[in-house]
Amino acid sequence: MSSESVGGIFGAIVAAVVLAVAIVFGPIGQIGKPAKPAKAEQPAAAAAAPAPAAPAPRGPVIREVPNQ
Repeated sequence: MSSESVGGIFGAIVAAVVLAVAIVFGPIGQIGKPAKPAKAEQPAAAAAAPAPAAPAPRGPVIREVPNQ
């Protein structure tokens, strides 16, 4: 089997894989895809609600380590 026939077979396999991927993922861009829904705006009053208070920060834990 010559290298040209091996290359032809390999090229046909690669072309088939590329064609299958193109069919699965469809056209590139927005053409053929459903429109994306618009993001809903939240009212300003809900965004301005105060957040619950965070707990007081704790200090570092210091332990005595005996010298050996």
